[in-house]
Amino acid sequence: MVTVGIDPHKHVHVAVAVDADGRRLTRPLTVKNGTPVTWAIEDGRGFARRLADGLRLTGHEVVWVPTRLMSAHRKLHAATGSKSDPVDAAAVAHAAIATPGLDRHRIDDRVRELRVLVDSRADLVRRRTMVINQLKAYTHLWLDHTPGDLTRRPGMTSLTALVDTTDVSAHVRRVLTEMITEIGELNKRVRGLENTIRDLVTPLAPALLEITGISHVSAAVLLAEIGDITRFTSSAKLARYTGTAPIPVYSSDKERYRLHRGGNRRLNSVLYTASIVQQRFHPGARALLARHEPTKGARGARRILKRHLIDVIHRAMAQDRATWQHHITQHQLAA
Repeated sequence: MVTVGIDPHKHVHVAVAVDADGRRLTRPLTVKNGTPVTWAIEDGRGFARRLADGLRLTGHEVVWVPTRLMSAHRKLHAATGSKSDPVDAAAVAHAAIATPGLDRHRIDDRVRELRVLVDSRADLVRRRTMVINQLKAYTHLWLDHTPGDLTRRPGMTSLTALVDTTDVSAHVRRVLTEMITEIGELNKRVRGLENTIRDLVTPLAPALLEITGISHVSAAVLLAEIGDITRFTSSAKLARYTGTAPIPVYSSDKERYRLHRGGNRRLNSVLYTASIVQQRFHPGARALLARHEPTKGARGARRILKRHLIDVIHRAMAQDRATWQHHITQHQLAA
């Protein structure tokens, strides 16, 4: 059995092959048909997702190795202080061999489509936020005015009328008008993506969408980042993946836990937004917060609510997954 560790980067991926005994293979790798090959990739899915999809579509097994696990094996196997791309790739392979329960890469065509749409929307929203902030700074400087919500039509209409009627130089008016036009185009593109996301998510996540605080975009993010929920056999594992499970830091028989600042921050953001919405509109959530705030404080109580939300989301996604009319794409190596 051969394990290939990969250290992914933006423009290049560095791979190192290791045999079953953990020895690094320095000569060119030749693998006969039928020989199992595991591709272990450091968990930077933004850079390596396309590579992982390609390997999985050709029938290879692909596992994701957390960066902290790779770092621990680099310290264990490499020379003291040694750090390079090949060293990291070898550490990824060693980590995969030592940890058989790592997350396997799975493919679902509709989830892959959602992932592209969600990423594109996030990019557009970041661009729109930047332009809106610039425009607000200019209107404050030149018009002594702070516009309202520019992601909606009333705010855009009001600001356009103000720019058209205010006495400013032609150059300033041109810049302001072009920025308003750009924001209008970005608003249109974002709404178009949101409508497409709604059409794709609705049949995939009916139970998930019933949860207070989970919008169509939030459900799309959950599906895009988690994929097949069956890879998390319990809600506790999903909680650890999202960074909502507290970390034990006690010793000398004194139990103590602290906030986990790692995990998937994109999912953590979705859970934070959902908890805020539930705090406002869900009676059960308000009761839970009221019960824990005296001892845990407002932030601590909200963390408890987020952890409870993980249980609800895990059950809903498992229920939705059972109704899907197809299975995760499986491809076999040609004989």
